Amino acid sequence: MKKYITYKGIAVILVSILTFVSCETDFENPNAASADEVFNTREGLFSATIGMSQIYSTGGLRFIIETPAITTREGGITTTFQNMIELEDGGAPLPNFNSNVVGIWRNLMRVMGVAEDIAANTPNVQLDEGTTSGLIAYANLFRAMSIGSLSQNFEQVIILTSPDNNAAFVSRQEGFNEAIRLLTEARDLITATPVSDEFESEILRGNIDLLNTINAILARYQLFAGNYDAAITSAGNVNQSSTSVFSYDVLNPNPIWTRVFQNNISNFKPRDNFGLPASFVFDANDGRLDFYLEPLDEDNQNGLPIEDLKGFFQTDTESIPLYLPDEMNLIIAEAQLRKASPDIPAAITAINAVRTDTDDAFGINADIDPYSGEQTVNALLDEVYQNRRAELFLMGMSLEDSRRFGRPEPSTAIQVFTDERNRNFYPYPETERNNNTNTPADPSI
Repeated sequence: MKKYITYKGIAVILVSILTFVSCETDFENPNAASADEVFNTREGLFSATIGMSQIYSTGGLRFIIETPAITTREGGITTTFQNMIELEDGGAPLPNFNSNVVGIWRNLMRVMGVAEDIAANTPNVQLDEGTTSGLIAYANLFRAMSIGSLSQNFEQVIILTSPDNNAAFVSRQEGFNEAIRLLTEARDLITATPVSDEFESEILRGNIDLLNTINAILARYQLFAGNYDAAITSAGNVNQSSTSVFSYDVLNPNPIWTRVFQNNISNFKPRDNFGLPASFVFDANDGRLDFYLEPLDEDNQNGLPIEDLKGFFQTDTESIPLYLPDEMNLIIAEAQLRKASPDIPAAITAINAVRTDTDDAFGINADIDPYSGEQTVNALLDEVYQNRRAELFLMGMSLEDSRRFGRPEPSTAIQVFTDERNRNFYPYPETERNNNTNTPADPSI
């Protein structure tokens, strides 16, 4: 895909956050700053970095969360918009011009393009050493999260943008490997040269603990890549009392609030039982039910039972976490079970840290009894999957989880609403296919 060129003026970056995703026209402004002017000054780099974060946390995060949520039945549609109907119908006919499919690709490619330029140009600007390390590490983090999110949803991905519309595609495994490389580089960089007070106040602004975030996202992708010992190590390096969030305001509102609550018109609502089949039974006293769901006792237009949404999405200015503390315990539990020599006692200990939690940094406290089921790898993996669905509800990982845990394959037909997921991967957006001859064939389902 072509590198996102319209950030030549920083104002255009910020405007693009609010631009409807299907708009394809980029207008040149003869008075706009050149790319060189933007990325070769301190002020330009700071503005680009803030703009990159805003693109990801608004436009990007909307599609990261919403798109797989409908595919995996975390949410049920409550609208007649065609893009949402197509997502819930699923099956082989899902079109590559679906605006959610286009949206997740287009927004994350935009973030990648800006991140690449920040990392490439920062060393050329005279800055405090801790500001330089912070900017490069932060750009690496957002580039890694973008590549990782694409790898969760597409069979093949782009890991380096191209101004000539000929970016190469690699396997999703290679996508995770590149995300891991970027995060490892970022971690080592700020460990050797801690970020400056200037970077903390101007960019992080008290919202993001950069080192803990890098370790947390590194643990996530090490798990997805099958690097189980490395995932355990990275997860263990995260201080679970620390938090990192995307913050919002009235000009840049919480992107899921806009989809569920704005103007009292919802595009989707959460499914009963976190969208899991009835075979997954939750303790009635599980605190995560009350944290995320408000009982509604209604069905959507396709007969899927839905609830009202709570959690991190109830107001326009409510923050959304970059990761959740107990995700680390669930990563440890799963990795202990999947490694060559499974450690069942260690997995149960990590699972119980989630089940019995009463002091979660975000208040997501299951507060239920310790695990008492079968102590086999398969039974415990089912337990991990169920807890991931409840703990990490609407965090954008449900499609990756559904495949990884071997949940039933989707039908190729549309409108099979009993399927746990209705796609394995998304088709490549027509915006990419029409411009990049390297675009692979679409997956069958």
